Amino acid sequence: MADKKIIAVIGATGSQGGGLVRAIHSDPGSPFRARAVTRNPNSEAARALAKLGAEVVAGDVDDAGSLERAFQGAHGAFCVTFFWAHFSPEKELEEVRTMAAAAKKAGLQHVIWSSLEDTRKLVPLSDNRMPTLMGKYKVPHFDAKGEANHFFIDAGVPTTIYYTSFYWDNFIFFGSGPKPGPDGKLLLTLPMGDKKLPGIAAEDIGRCAYGVFKRGKEFIGKEIAVAGELLTGAEMAAKLSKALGKPVAYNPVSPEVYRGFGFPGADDMGNMFQFKRDFNAEFCKPRDPAFARSLNPALQSFDQWLAANAAKIPLE
Repeated sequence: MADKKIIAVIGATGSQGGGLVRAIHSDPGSPFRARAVTRNPNSEAARALAKLGAEVVAGDVDDAGSLERAFQGAHGAFCVTFFWAHFSPEKELEEVRTMAAAAKKAGLQHVIWSSLEDTRKLVPLSDNRMPTLMGKYKVPHFDAKGEANHFFIDAGVPTTIYYTSFYWDNFIFFGSGPKPGPDGKLLLTLPMGDKKLPGIAAEDIGRCAYGVFKRGKEFIGKEIAVAGELLTGAEMAAKLSKALGKPVAYNPVSPEVYRGFGFPGADDMGNMFQFKRDFNAEFCKPRDPAFARSLNPALQSFDQWLAANAAKIPLE
């Protein structure tokens, strides 16, 4: 183990980071070992990573000193933020600034920054097709990440900008799955019209990131994107019907209706889906599942993900 290069993993107990730690330690020939960085090293999730062989250390994206210590002696790092913990783009920007500075100070050789597009490049604030949120964003949880890319670039950190896709796991944990309509029949409600939605198993985001680290210099200074499959709402509903053994109909509401659903972040999510719908070609083009499969040969299709997870989807 001593001769293996250390990859420090921010958010190691979360979906993306956890997938990377598991990918590293499930490969007997891995050139890396994971340093799992987490606010709570004593949590059940952190202890499970330690059992796999990962080094677990305390670190907080809001504490520059803790990140500098966590990155010390590492070859690389996987950096991620979690907007939904605080709903603050400004906080997210500051967290990325802190990570980039710590990566520079530690002299890391390869950072993967899990980002998303800054939608304002295609939908300027003056564009009234979708409302401006928080005064200066169209899709806050996208825009801040995209804006933050420059922190790594400006610091001269060898970085891969890594764009992800809709987690199919959102059907389990985020309330995005089918729900009964007024007649009791299950509806998959998305404001995507007939456009394709790139999706991926959250675990595969980490597995693909492992593939990026293994190929190293090939992706430094590059922007890449991963998806498991690109499917319309109707196609997803059909696959959900088969996996659940119950009919699921696609309910293609307008973004305006979706923004009005009232759950925390509904306006942000409504704008996000509208962006993916209205700029579908631009959003889908870099998200080629064949590329993701070249990084992670075990990449799951939606059917494969459903076979393992359909029973976990709440239907109420």
